[in-house]
Amino acid sequence: MSITRFRSASRILIASVAVAGLALVGIAAAPVGGAGLRNCVDITGPQSGRVGCYEHVWADGVQVRMTFSNQSFRGAAPRALDPFYVVAPQGDIPQGDIAVFRHDHVVRAVPAQNHGTYSVQLQGFFVLCTGQGIGSGACVPLWTSPGGPALPFAGHVNGHALTSTEAIESAAADGNVALVDLGPTAVIVGEVSGPD
Repeated sequence: MSITRFRSASRILIASVAVAGLALVGIAAAPVGGAGLRNCVDITGPQSGRVGCYEHVWADGVQVRMTFSNQSFRGAAPRALDPFYVVAPQGDIPQGDIAVFRHDHVVRAVPAQNHGTYSVQLQGFFVLCTGQGIGSGACVPLWTSPGGPALPFAGHVNGHALTSTEAIESAAADGNVALVDLGPTAVIVGEVSGPD
């Protein structure tokens, strides 16, 4: 057998083995993909923050699903970021970290021109009751710990739920809540895909 035929036969064999290997990987991966995307709350351990998942968020008073390809943005932080507000639970079942740090999330309304689907880069903010808000009774806090001392996460302000960015930003303008920027490590990328 000549060297040229040997090389051609070797390349065909290697290509066949590679294609067969890809087919086996695809078959093996099918059951995992078939299980569907998991709630970020359910992902713990080494996978936490590193795999795709979804969370429920409030957008203009409606609970929607936001999907994340991962839970942190890598690279230089973009200049134009929408807020991703973290507040006290607005209903009976918290959207996030049910066992340790009970909280909900609020993002801007889904743009109608996109028919309910859009991708955004988001900056995390804690929404905390201020001393003025607590003292006047305008802001009802839930004292909970995101990993350090307990903080007064804003529940309701003046009897109204904080399920829209307008409600949160109005409460901040009145001095009843403070918006605490969580910095560059709290930049995430998510996609809202409509009502849950």
